[in-house]
Amino acid sequence: MQQPDLSAVAAELRRHDRFVVTSHENPDGDAIGSLLAMHLALVQLGKDSVMLLGGPAPLPGEYGFLGLEAHGLLRAAPADVAERVLVAVDCAQESRIPEPALRERTPRTLNIDHHHDNTRFGDVDLVVEDASSTGEVLADLFAAIPVGLTPEIAEALYTAVVTDTGRFQYSNTTPKSLRLAAELVEAGADVSRVFLEVYESTPLPKLKLLARALERARPFVDGRVLVSELVRADFEDAGAQEPYSEGIIDHLRSVEGTELVALVRELPPGAASMRKGSLRSHPAGVDVSAIARAFGGGGHKRAAGFSTDMSMDEITRLIVDAFLAANGNRAA
Repeated sequence: MQQPDLSAVAAELRRHDRFVVTSHENPDGDAIGSLLAMHLALVQLGKDSVMLLGGPAPLPGEYGFLGLEAHGLLRAAPADVAERVLVAVDCAQESRIPEPALRERTPRTLNIDHHHDNTRFGDVDLVVEDASSTGEVLADLFAAIPVGLTPEIAEALYTAVVTDTGRFQYSNTTPKSLRLAAELVEAGADVSRVFLEVYESTPLPKLKLLARALERARPFVDGRVLVSELVRADFEDAGAQEPYSEGIIDHLRSVEGTELVALVRELPPGAASMRKGSLRSHPAGVDVSAIARAFGGGGHKRAAGFSTDMSMDEITRLIVDAFLAANGNRAA
């Protein structure tokens, strides 16, 4: 933990009175859990805080139990946004904030994250690259302010940590993240409820979408690279919403022998780009954030994403070529 950065952010949160908290487009468990935890912490401190996740896409249904809507989640910037300090959580680049020009419309920006390729776009940045999740960064920040871990804050942070560590199975799982999980459970996080809601409440259309992605999976480089895609007809035929593609890539990553996995989905008409890609690799594999940056995206070394107008063939060729280059152009 970078103590000077933590102290600076803590001071900013104490100093100001009005905040708007946001995260990245297509939010995952770390983004949603961190968003709610940050908002609840500010409310506990007596601050005027609102949560904002812009854009028309619905939120992933598996995180509905956290109750962001009940806490007043906004889908468009409030009229008084120019009077609020922006707190961006789990957002590596300003461009991933779905609300247009939000940073320019607010007087000050606090950037709290754990992605190693974070662009440090805040007026004050707290980026802890070796943290398992932004939820873990927030737990340290809350202890420094201090903010009490209520059951609701604890459950939001636990959701952030458990999802970004892949249920404590990914390589970013550390002794610290496991100790934090125990502290959050002691503070009231309901482990069984989080597991049931996030991992065992899958809508049937999402499973149908998964089936399409598995059918389309194509192996390259002797099965070491696996690429799949979802087109608009897949969503329509399955009756699936946009967020239902979340998590499908983790099933593809489990295929025996794969070192790099890509899932590319076609976006609805009117979207800013034609396709959105997700990349995953195993602990000893390629740094997929470097591949994502070639498309203008980014993320973690083992999990990254991008948006592009390239064709599927062009995307596949770039991914396979990047894998070969990272492995000395060896096909086997």
